[in-house]
Amino acid sequence: MKKIAFLFALAFAIIGCNNDDDVAVDAAVTFEFTQNWDGDPVTASNFNGASSYTNALGTTLTISKLRYLISGIELHKADGSTIKFDDYQLIDVTDVNSLKLNPTLRVPTGEYTGISFIYGFNEADNVSGAYPDLNAASWNWPDMLGGGYHFMQMEGKYEDANGALQSYAYHHGTARVSEGVFEQNYLSFDFERNVTISGDTSIEIKMDVSEWYKNPYTWDLNVYDTDLMMNYAAQKYMHDNGASVFSIGAISQ
Repeated sequence: MKKIAFLFALAFAIIGCNNDDDVAVDAAVTFEFTQNWDGDPVTASNFNGASSYTNALGTTLTISKLRYLISGIELHKADGSTIKFDDYQLIDVTDVNSLKLNPTLRVPTGEYTGISFIYGFNEADNVSGAYPDLNAASWNWPDMLGGGYHFMQMEGKYEDANGALQSYAYHHGTARVSEGVFEQNYLSFDFERNVTISGDTSIEIKMDVSEWYKNPYTWDLNVYDTDLMMNYAAQKYMHDNGASVFSIGAISQ
């Protein structure tokens, strides 16, 4: 009897181990935000005149500030389901801690087919005063211009048509059509990318800064340099140019 009981116990243990192997394991996903100018890395070490760039129009410029907001990140599974992250991230190129987002939500291992996110906030999330951390970062968009929050702040200097240095402030957010009339101006991105998540994973989200100055509008800083927040045409040009700015880079485990 003892031998039979032992064999039953052993068989139960083996079955239990096999069942454990079938249980999905959750993995942590980190999103890393990098910036480049037509493929050349852009970091805080390039700011304040350390590096200069030539935009599509041929204008030479430097960068002193680059901050932008990413929200609504989703991973799409091969079975058609979606993993939604509630997190948002204000990326400040001068703050290394902001260049990574580590959501608390863990995702099931398995096959994934795509990644999507929003640049800025969508209409439901873009609520004035709703986010204390963004309020503290002076990220608010004026109520007279539609309220909510900035999507991006890019600032620096450029050489005007006479070769003199001028300031620019490329600030993007909700577009004001007329008094009390506004247009949502965020961008949604949906990238197809097949990946097998088998453990903790890092996903790179890349911004090509040079694209803000081309495709489809060749940006002329001599025309659009400052006071752009209330300029409807400038806000819509930013929106249209932004469509080619982001891409998915390296995925590592």
